[in-house]
Amino acid sequence: MNFLKSISFLTAFLILTACSSEKLEEKGFSVASQESSTTEETNVDGFSKDSLHIETRPSNVLLTGIPKYRISTIYKVNYKDDQASFIGNNEFYGNDKEIGRSNGNQWNYNFMPGLQAVHGYNLVNISHYNTETQTQKNFFEKPVLIKTFYYPSFSKDTLNHKPVNRNYYLISVYNEDTNKDGSINLKDLRRLYYFDIDALNKKPLIPVNYSVVKSEYDPANDYMYVFAKIDANKNGISEDKEAIHIFWIDLNAPERNGRQY
Repeated sequence: MNFLKSISFLTAFLILTACSSEKLEEKGFSVASQESSTTEETNVDGFSKDSLHIETRPSNVLLTGIPKYRISTIYKVNYKDDQASFIGNNEFYGNDKEIGRSNGNQWNYNFMPGLQAVHGYNLVNISHYNTETQTQKNFFEKPVLIKTFYYPSFSKDTLNHKPVNRNYYLISVYNEDTNKDGSINLKDLRRLYYFDIDALNKKPLIPVNYSVVKSEYDPANDYMYVFAKIDANKNGISEDKEAIHIFWIDLNAPERNGRQY
């Protein structure tokens, strides 16, 4: 078992230990529906203003490959039956494929060369901190449900004998109550967004009427392939019968992307 797998196992064990033998609630949280007659009080990132009042807590500081930028993961505070509180732990997706340790390729077990990938139970926001200006901001104005957060790796990775340096972030996220059931959870459409290194310039990389299913990596082209279902009937739910399309993303410049199937 490699180092990253050991970390993932340990963090999963700690979560289960923190919750004793109690079953974790389904990921997500409720969204209060508020009626408003003025445009100033309507949607921000898919939410009504002031509609979310959930308790959050930071977990750890993540080291990015750019020393002046540091990231903190923010989790929803959960409560057990005895009202003891707990939050999720950072778990890291690894890649133990042989090509990542072959001649000219050293990915340091990262999910993709140059990008580390973190996830956790009820991860609801990411904090961005600039150590030079000592300024902090959150990626999202309101809590969201983050599936995976990709950030520039601290390790010195190589791909095809060349150093890999990423200067952006990718976030796979449920950020809207697309099925209108009053909650943001795994039943909603999952989106994929790009942010520049300053956590600005947010852009969807997959059309918002799709729901991300999975991704694959192409080391020959340094492409990320994203499989996503189209919400053909526009009910805000990813359903088995709906068609899956494949999109490509150039990891050298993620804003360059398109559909290949």
